[in-house]
Amino acid sequence: MPLALLALTISAFAIGTTEFVIVGLVPTIAEQLGVSVPSAGLLVSIYALGVAIGAPVLTALTGRIPRKVLLIGLMVLFTLGNLLAWQSPSYESLVVARLLTGLAHGVFFSIGSTIATSLVPKEKAASAIAIMFGGLTVALVTGVPLGTFIGQHFGWRETFLAVSLIGVVAIIASAILVPNNISNKASASIKQQLQVLTHPRLLLIYGITALGYGGFFTMFTFLAPVMQELAGFRLLR
Repeated sequence: MPLALLALTISAFAIGTTEFVIVGLVPTIAEQLGVSVPSAGLLVSIYALGVAIGAPVLTALTGRIPRKVLLIGLMVLFTLGNLLAWQSPSYESLVVARLLTGLAHGVFFSIGSTIATSLVPKEKAASAIAIMFGGLTVALVTGVPLGTFIGQHFGWRETFLAVSLIGVVAIIASAILVPNNISNKASASIKQQLQVLTHPRLLLIYGITALGYGGFFTMFTFLAPVMQELAGFRLLR
């Protein structure tokens, strides 16, 4: 497998970590920023909103940008968003930071798969995509617990600083390892994407997916405060 896949995997690891690590930090953020736990939980929803906007809209608008340039630009935006979260003086600025990183997330996974498949022969395309998404899996298993540990012992801001450093590594890896001659496959326009909403069967699938993931992440977002209040666990300091 080409080394360029390593750059995509590192990027996916960083993005996956910042997406889910907020869950373990909800009580800490709520306490330190002086907001309610539900308000802190909205940071998960704000990130998801950025993903929802970034995936269809920004992917269509950035279709003509060279893939390597776009990839590096997305990771720069992602890193800046996490640096803003690190330095956030208020809840409002943290909301902006989460939205920015969510936008980068949405476009990254839209183009990441096409970049991964362009790096290998057609018969190895599925393996290339699996390797890239392996970074997301590793983030759930190692990145999120480690990020939560950092947040509880050194402060939640330091968690975002750590993710920013991983983002810098991803930028450097992308600049060095990803080739310049990746072909630009035409992205579907916003109008073409909206046309799928005219198919009832697809709407049913979208509805099931939205309800399923919505229910799961509602529970997942407030897992930390539930464990504290109902199960008697305490934050480590």
